[in-house]
Amino acid sequence: MAEADVHPTAIVEDGARLGPGVKVGPFCIVGAHASLGEGVELVSHVVVAGMTDIGARTRIFPFASIGHQPQDLKYKGEPCSLSVGADCLIREGVTMNPGTEGGGSVTTVGDSCAFLANSHVGHDCRVGNGVIFSNNVMLAGHCTVGDYAIIGGGAAVIQFARVGHHAFVGGMSGLENDLIPYGMALGNRAYLSGLNIVGLQRRGFSRSDIHDLRRAYRLLFAAEGTLSERMEDVAEEFAGHASVEEILAFIREGGKRSLCTPKNGAES
Repeated sequence: MAEADVHPTAIVEDGARLGPGVKVGPFCIVGAHASLGEGVELVSHVVVAGMTDIGARTRIFPFASIGHQPQDLKYKGEPCSLSVGADCLIREGVTMNPGTEGGGSVTTVGDSCAFLANSHVGHDCRVGNGVIFSNNVMLAGHCTVGDYAIIGGGAAVIQFARVGHHAFVGGMSGLENDLIPYGMALGNRAYLSGLNIVGLQRRGFSRSDIHDLRRAYRLLFAAEGTLSERMEDVAEEFAGHASVEEILAFIREGGKRSLCTPKNGAES
């Protein structure tokens, strides 16, 4: 395996760990407690600070700031970390912050994610695998984003919000409430505008699965009864349907957190 290739203008502090095949481009800085996995590339003018682990083959583009102290006024310098998975794409100007003592002291990003220019991952967030952030996405602290979720350009997600697996947040949206798995949210403030049908098709969900999800969605967000009553009806009718049960589990796990709901009836 090839050794790390470090440009003469780059600074790699003593203690930093560079895996085989790492490329550190011009004017980059890698801090003493950072770790770059096999084949990671810092294109140029990238800073990786703090207790930050970058997974294999991740590429980071100019002016990204990865691992500097969290933007939390309560932070007092306690040890905190950031973990970024393998095969991620981190474009120009992206910022990712580590955790804080109040949120478990760690921020995690999964594998095969794409963060486009000037997007932000706040402290104590949990971002899944295959997630896409378009340009200028703002993810506040303590958020959870499920696998294969997509957040459109300029969208903002409020602190502690949850975005479910395979969900879609439209560009310029302001998401204040939890978005169910497979759901699509649009607007400022964002409302639930149906299911992410295009995303489901692209991920290989069958027509039968999508049809069942749509029926469950309509029943779950119908006008009649309470949400608890409708959840019981959906649980009974779709027992054993993994995707529907995932939505129900997501809602239960949220406790008293508010859900993103349809604006005008049970749109699908």
